Amino acid sequence: MPDATFVLKQPTSIEPTLIYLFFRFSNQKLKYSTGEKIHPKLWNTTKQRAKDSRLNKSHQTLNKRLDDLSVTVKNTHSELITSNILPTPFKLKDALDKTSFKKDYSQKTTLLKFAQDLKEQANRKRNTTNQWGQTIRKLEEYKKAKNKEVDFDSINLDFYNSFVGFLTKQGYTKNSIGGFIKNVKIFMNEAVDRKLTSNLEYKNKRFKVLTEQVDKIYLSQNELKNIYELDLTENKRLEKVRDLFMVACYTGLRFSDLIQVKPENIINNNSQIKIRTEKTSELIVIPLHKFVKQIIKNYGGTLPNVISNQKMNDYLKEIGKKSELNETIKMAITRGGETKNTLHKKYELITTHTARRSFATNAYLMDIPSISIMKITGHKTESSFMKYIRISQEDNANKLINHPFFN
Repeated sequence: MPDATFVLKQPTSIEPTLIYLFFRFSNQKLKYSTGEKIHPKLWNTTKQRAKDSRLNKSHQTLNKRLDDLSVTVKNTHSELITSNILPTPFKLKDALDKTSFKKDYSQKTTLLKFAQDLKEQANRKRNTTNQWGQTIRKLEEYKKAKNKEVDFDSINLDFYNSFVGFLTKQGYTKNSIGGFIKNVKIFMNEAVDRKLTSNLEYKNKRFKVLTEQVDKIYLSQNELKNIYELDLTENKRLEKVRDLFMVACYTGLRFSDLIQVKPENIINNNSQIKIRTEKTSELIVIPLHKFVKQIIKNYGGTLPNVISNQKMNDYLKEIGKKSELNETIKMAITRGGETKNTLHKKYELITTHTARRSFATNAYLMDIPSISIMKITGHKTESSFMKYIRISQEDNANKLINHPFFN
């Protein structure tokens, strides 16, 4: 049976450093922050536990916590195997999150206090906890402005309508408001799981997460060809970003997966990429387009060095401008309850995510079956997949013009 190991984030630090749990199984690896810190001098590397020292009076409590996490991850792995369920880092992480959150709530707590504790103790991506923090601040603002209680029992349709109205008046977009509501529902789900409340009104179908289909661009095959053939030999910074973007446009990989691609992920004589996705832990195999094969060859069997997502987005706009993607795009967005239209040059809207949308749309236009594209993009339902498809009325007509129905 696989075993859990514990290592320090910075073993040579002169300050307390985080303790990580590692669990390797079936060629997969879970890396999990325990949220606990210890000074390296007080850590026994061989035993992977805190030393028994007069300088470390809490070592027993810490070691008990590490023992609990070790037992949890091993038991969860065994239970999944026994139930014929494929273990993934995501499933194991979820079980550890629940173990990590063993705070004693026998005394009265409030929704806002509980949400804050959840934010501080749950092992989630920084972006997620930042969004939770913003939601908590908005709930506190709402409570003060409206002089209304915000607690487990007050989360009902009256609260929903009032809170949505409060956020609308503050000028938030419909999607941003939907994000706040989504987090409120997460807080309530967690509270119900821990038997802190039996209030289920947040599950009412009218307590819905607002969404708006904001127009997003994709790049056509011709536009991608022009970008690929753009002469950037005098600007290596843009050349590397262009090449990495091309790989994403013809594989559909998210930025978080793109940065994980190593030479060992490029298989079958450089004809496929095989990788387990960061977001869903799903193993996917992607056949490689001729552009991607050439890029891999140009970089000695691997991909260009990765920069930050934000920097890449900035550089992509430069590349788009050089490629003369000057089409005017009208964007409609609902903010503060009013729908407004804004005009943008197409190159101004290019981001790393444009690549994934371009891949799905171009593959769809080339009559690749939706189920085959979804195997690569990781979409579970056709309805969620179709939200990625961006085709104009002209594209749709051209796609259908040779269909037997019209001939």
